[in-house]
Amino acid sequence: MRGRARAVLAVGVTTVALFAAACSGGSGESPGTENEGGQAGGEIVINGCTPENPLIPGATSETCGGNVIDAFTAKLVHYNTETAAPEMDIAESIETSDNQNFTVKLKAGYKFQDGTDVKAKNFVDAWNFTSYGPNGQAGSYFFGPIEGYGDLQCGTKSDGTADCEGKAPKAKEMSGLKVVDDTSFTIKTSEKVSNLPVRLGYSAFSPLPDSFFSDRKAYEAKPIGAGPFQIDSISATETVLSKFADYSGAQKPQVDKITFRVYQDDAAAYADVVGNNLDYTNNIPTDQRIDGQFQNDLPDRNLIREGGRYAEIVFSPYDPQLKDNLKLRQALSLAVDRNLIAEQIFGGTVKPADGWVSPVVDGYKAGACGEYCTYDAAKAKSLYEEAGGYKGTLTLTINGDGGHGPWAEAACNSIKNATGANCQVNTVPDFAQFNKFVDAKDWKGLIRSGWQMDYPSIENFLAPRFAKGADSNWAQYDNPAFDKKLAEAAAATDPAQANTLYQEAEAMLGQDLPTSPMWYPATVVGWSDKVTNVKVNAFGVLDYSAITVK
Repeated sequence: MRGRARAVLAVGVTTVALFAAACSGGSGESPGTENEGGQAGGEIVINGCTPENPLIPGATSETCGGNVIDAFTAKLVHYNTETAAPEMDIAESIETSDNQNFTVKLKAGYKFQDGTDVKAKNFVDAWNFTSYGPNGQAGSYFFGPIEGYGDLQCGTKSDGTADCEGKAPKAKEMSGLKVVDDTSFTIKTSEKVSNLPVRLGYSAFSPLPDSFFSDRKAYEAKPIGAGPFQIDSISATETVLSKFADYSGAQKPQVDKITFRVYQDDAAAYADVVGNNLDYTNNIPTDQRIDGQFQNDLPDRNLIREGGRYAEIVFSPYDPQLKDNLKLRQALSLAVDRNLIAEQIFGGTVKPADGWVSPVVDGYKAGACGEYCTYDAAKAKSLYEEAGGYKGTLTLTINGDGGHGPWAEAACNSIKNATGANCQVNTVPDFAQFNKFVDAKDWKGLIRSGWQMDYPSIENFLAPRFAKGADSNWAQYDNPAFDKKLAEAAAATDPAQANTLYQEAEAMLGQDLPTSPMWYPATVVGWSDKVTNVKVNAFGVLDYSAITVK
């Protein structure tokens, strides 16, 4: 990918270089992306799933909710569909001369879907709300770099959980945010943050209308953003959005209406696309990938794109057999034949992972995981025995609505064959319940995990996943040296130097192995013969503004 000039016209000198560097990775698209024509208007139905939380941008850190939020919100920047380059959206400019003090100026004319103007205070109020500990927002940690963030956090109990009643936050507003006037505000970070402008296109940085704060229940029933679509209705089976007539941005939609229909079974969604009863699915079942079956079923109606995604197995930090037994974790990682699974289960649509960072972002380093991500049954067996083995049944827990069954069974069999461990797949009904299962913090064995980048940066594959206390740090990884290296990287003003420091942090994961990288999934999608101009961005998300009805 290459940075585009339009992305950097209004930002400061330091961030110009950063924007260009952050998107210099690579991506690939199949010939199936060539689909022109179409007409404005009409409505489409696409594959959806059950969000974990109400559609509040700061409360959503998973893709089921995030995909809908992307359709009805606008942020300071958005990411180019083809290149992933950040480009100004609501922001007119984001300027800095020192990577610590930033001035944001807004474009005029943006409105929320309740008719009110988008003002600087709507960003500052939203960011303070998301950061304030007692509000329990999953996206709170994204604001960690802003000065005063720590004053909004609750105390911690002896078991590591938040203690908001006994030790309330010192403040409700971050000292690093100041509203200058209706169209400008300033951000001051505690330390230098070289890629802060790149981060600002993530959904947690969306503004919230004043009505959110006066009537939150009404907002949750019908969320309000400033994006190209507006929410019409939400139910357990579908979310319906329509074109927002007063949308002021550049991502103007072609279709009048989008319905996200909830499917619990990817096979059913796929069958409906093949039968032209569903217009788009972003998850082709693994059994349809073998020998390219989906390309036979959907000729000229499919697309494969390399994206900023990554899949792994997480070792339970609550399982005493795994927590302090590095050799056991190494043995189990060595025991998974990634190449065989990639070919036989995924039909070659995934690439075996050799580290924790996607190859599409600048800073990816081949072989970061070291020897423990390469299948070696003999060494796995030897280490497994040295480690004392695993007593009882070793479970690999997955969500049943994500098409994970075939590969999970294959991975368990690979572990069983190589080491002799009694590995069994444990299936939780759906993604929402899977997240609750993980959040309960008493699970044992292994779980599947995946990551879709929030913004195109090597930092986004490391800090939110492995920094101490990060919301998505399911391995509960806690390494002060790792956190220190992240801080050094964030302060670096030279992108190349920052990448080197991030790579040094990633190398520590190879030594400690809190998780085991599995593969880099390509985004594989299919669509009905009713639609055209189907484009998928580097995040694996449909370009809702481009798709058209024939």
